[in-house]
Amino acid sequence: MSRLALLSVSDKTGLVDLAKALVESFDFEIVSSGGTASAIAEAGLPVTKVADYTGSPEILGGRVKTLHPRIHGGILGRPALPSDAEEMTANDIRAFDLVVVNLYPFEQTIAQPDVTLPDAIEQIDIGGPTLLRAAAKNHAYVTVLCQPDQYSIYLAQMTENGGEASPQLRQDCARQAFWHTATYDQAIANYLSASKVEVTAGAALPQRWTLTGTQRQLLRYGENPHQAAAWYQAGNVPSGWAAAELVQGKPLSYNNLVDLEAARRILAEFPPQLPVAAVLKHTNPCGAAQGDSLAEAYQKAFNADSVSAFGGIVALNRAIDHDTATALSKTFLECIVAPSCDADAREILTQKKNLRVLLLPDLFSGPTHTAKAIAGGFLVQAADTVEDDPSEWEIVTDHKPDADMLEELLFAWRLVKHVKSNAILITKNRTTLGVGAGQMNRVGAVKIALEQANEQAQGAILASDGFFPFDDSVRTAAAAGIKAIVQPGGSKRDEDSIKAANGLGVVMAMTGIRHFLH
Repeated sequence: MSRLALLSVSDKTGLVDLAKALVESFDFEIVSSGGTASAIAEAGLPVTKVADYTGSPEILGGRVKTLHPRIHGGILGRPALPSDAEEMTANDIRAFDLVVVNLYPFEQTIAQPDVTLPDAIEQIDIGGPTLLRAAAKNHAYVTVLCQPDQYSIYLAQMTENGGEASPQLRQDCARQAFWHTATYDQAIANYLSASKVEVTAGAALPQRWTLTGTQRQLLRYGENPHQAAAWYQAGNVPSGWAAAELVQGKPLSYNNLVDLEAARRILAEFPPQLPVAAVLKHTNPCGAAQGDSLAEAYQKAFNADSVSAFGGIVALNRAIDHDTATALSKTFLECIVAPSCDADAREILTQKKNLRVLLLPDLFSGPTHTAKAIAGGFLVQAADTVEDDPSEWEIVTDHKPDADMLEELLFAWRLVKHVKSNAILITKNRTTLGVGAGQMNRVGAVKIALEQANEQAQGAILASDGFFPFDDSVRTAAAAGIKAIVQPGGSKRDEDSIKAANGLGVVMAMTGIRHFLH
């Protein structure tokens, strides 16, 4: 008797070739449903519809079609077990040797900007995950395929092994099926949680949080050569860095990806109509600037700390043009990322063989939450994506900023949130001059930033990610020529800092928002 295969797929990639091989090379009978059956029949191949096989019509608009004892009994039955074999015979149930199923495109649906909750709900597959889990559970007897890229592997092994799939392949495929359904269920749960369907009133985060991913790339190592590392893609639809195009250069490293994400977050702070460039090292901006053109913005960012820029990551919020590419090619850089790149700019950059160039059209969309592993679990928080509005700031000093100074304060404030705490940032003319990053005390961060800015600190702006608990940093900044300070405020001794600023003729703005970055 011919063997039996169940095929029911949303993604029709490779379907006809698989069905043809099953029928013509391995003597399979195919049972199929809906569009899958139609595609197989249109290819001139024999196929039995599920409704004809079970004797039960598809009902409820196709919501119920494969949930039937003849289907699931044939998948879960153990022919080598006498009691199962007896019951299968008594109920006219044939064993399935192969189950090929992939699921409704839930993730693709919710990725659409105008998707509604009812639209998303209709793309929650019920029968598909049930078939996959049943076949995976019974992998001692059944091979389950859930991805088109498995088809060729399965057919090759069938050819090599006289028409049989090995126990190892069946187990490998079962494991992939369980991961597939787990990822699918996670996407649904996360979507419904984000839609506040399952979140209780007033709760900031759901009670359950899961993290899963599919290995996209095995990295050479992690932060250091002795640390193993891999890059995982969340979900089945590539997004973020998984959707970026690497147009030239070596594969990305762990540290490249960490720095690139830090760079992306900086660019996301600025309206896209403003040409902005950022140069990063170890996730900190060593130079960032806004210009009238992209080439000017990059040159200003590079000049801010040309020593640290060597071997850095450059992020640009506009298409790379000829002038910008020419400037970029003058020094050694690890990576460049931009939304796109002109043809002549590509030609210029190809001369730098080891330079990695990535194109990510959507540089401005990132995760809504961040996670960090700790012993025994992990921490989840909302991403620090609050939009800073200077109209809501409090100007606490007698001296007030004019419009240009307020824009400079905003520029500095947008950047300091992306410097490791304790963080101090000094800017002038929409360009960073000095960065004090990751210091154990704020006074030290101020001194480092001022030393780097040097005489350019005259008339510059200083931003602090946290409040000043004492007035010493204010006095140090004023002595170096700083004319305005932006900080969150909130210290018990704010009045000391305000008094010092007033006495020294320094403008001080308090935002009411803190931007620590640990």
